[in-house]
Amino acid sequence: MKLLRFGEKGAEKPGILVDGKRKDCSAHFSDWNREFFNSGGLERLKTIDTSSLPDVAESERWASCVSRPGMIMCIGLNYSDHAAESGMEVPKQPIIFMKATNTLTGPNDDIPIPKNSEKSDWEVELAIILNKDVSYLKDEKEALDAIAGFAVMNDLSERAFQLDHGGQWVKGKSCPQFSPLGPYLVTKDEVGDFNNLAMKLSVNGESKQNGNTGTMIFKPAFLVHYLSQYMMLEAGDVISTGTPPGVGLGFNPPQYLKKGDVVELSIEKLGSQKQKFI
Repeated sequence: MKLLRFGEKGAEKPGILVDGKRKDCSAHFSDWNREFFNSGGLERLKTIDTSSLPDVAESERWASCVSRPGMIMCIGLNYSDHAAESGMEVPKQPIIFMKATNTLTGPNDDIPIPKNSEKSDWEVELAIILNKDVSYLKDEKEALDAIAGFAVMNDLSERAFQLDHGGQWVKGKSCPQFSPLGPYLVTKDEVGDFNNLAMKLSVNGESKQNGNTGTMIFKPAFLVHYLSQYMMLEAGDVISTGTPPGVGLGFNPPQYLKKGDVVELSIEKLGSQKQKFI
């Protein structure tokens, strides 16, 4: 299944993608949120007669594929070649940091370059969405069971805020609308081998990132198990799992986003995003 949301900000509704068309599920569910996932919503969704669902107008905005989560947890330097381009050692344990949850936005929304920004950067990432509250998971098998599915995320970053203003990553990651998510959540049964998905990102039509989830250092099931040893993870939470090489910071000289730039990104089986920077 492919879960999506649509509508203007603050008035989003839940939907699904059926044969390439968006269908409105708001008569059956209030939203794709913690309550939905925790109450067995995915199983109930499977029983809905999709032919009875109304179409969503093509003009309707694509919203983030899940509602505002309790947590957006991110994994830093999770591709060995990205660590190399950043001039940093390959981590022996996952590097973790959070983004403010109010950074969540639609996959095709215009993104404002932050005030006083000189180093806004792009990062195509595989996002995990959880389907239950978990802590102290026993093994990776339990962790896999806690994953609802996956989505595309652009883990936008302001490198000066992140690295030059005290070295606290959350400041460079939490600018308004810095977490475009979607276009849809693809359930893990439909994704298949999520450890072998092609990832691409371009800026103004020029290829910048061309990677594969297979080169992750720490894989999704490992990450969910690992994080659960330190914190409560909640249904609907988002874990963004790191980016392959080709970020603006890694070029010589570095390349950063400017007004009018258009970023397009995709992950195999998970769809694509397109953002204009304003």
